[in-house]
Amino acid sequence: MFKQSVKEALGFYVYALTDPRDNRIFYIGKGKGDRIFQHVQDSIKEKDENLKLDTIRSIHKAGLEVGYYILRHNLDEPTAYIVESTLIDLLSYDRFNKESILTNIVCGHHQWNEGIKTIHDINVLYDCEKINISDGDHLLLVSLNKTYNQSHTSRIYCRPNLYESTRKYWSISPNRLRHIDYVLGVYKGIVRAVIKPTKWKAFEFSEDGTKFKKIRYGCIGKLLEDSKYLNKDVSDFPFGSGGAVTYIPRDYKMWHR
Repeated sequence: MFKQSVKEALGFYVYALTDPRDNRIFYIGKGKGDRIFQHVQDSIKEKDENLKLDTIRSIHKAGLEVGYYILRHNLDEPTAYIVESTLIDLLSYDRFNKESILTNIVCGHHQWNEGIKTIHDINVLYDCEKINISDGDHLLLVSLNKTYNQSHTSRIYCRPNLYESTRKYWSISPNRLRHIDYVLGVYKGIVRAVIKPTKWKAFEFSEDGTKFKKIRYGCIGKLLEDSKYLNKDVSDFPFGSGGAVTYIPRDYKMWHR
């Protein structure tokens, strides 16, 4: 543990935990005071099993100690968030790293919006075209605002990928299901995923055991990576206050022709 004088000098800091068996970084974090030591204490006191705590326990079982490194210190908290998220992004970005080396469960702060992007990603984010609907297409738009950024989710909103975030669990009129041609996952007004549904399933409970007040639906289908609707601006079709789904066309009668 740090002495008080050291804590005061450090301020907010960004740190790395390393595995002495290969000197690889397995965790990046930010904090102040004795935060850097908290994970080892948790591995001893708590019974939870996750990759970070299991790695620490494995190190101790081998008769070794976790390596501690302060990467940057004397920061204000917003700057510490930026440094932490940049390092997590850099060490976990799959185009750079073919083998995952971090045990961080959540992404870095603002990673989805401000993290590593290709030039294409930047143009999609800041200069995308308005959606152009093909005649006869019936679209279900679903909001990903609670699931797209997995660093801020829990329980029912935890999803492993975009497909799972887009396909379930939606409060939809059963009368519309058979007419839906495409399900569009929308985050901040932009289509981030498109699914061609082949089957629909009713859910009374979510996978984490949450019971729904009314039946919700999820689809099984193909994630289309070349859809004309992908990465298009749908801000002209807002969800409404608190809404999670909306439809194109808006006119209900158009769904029964």
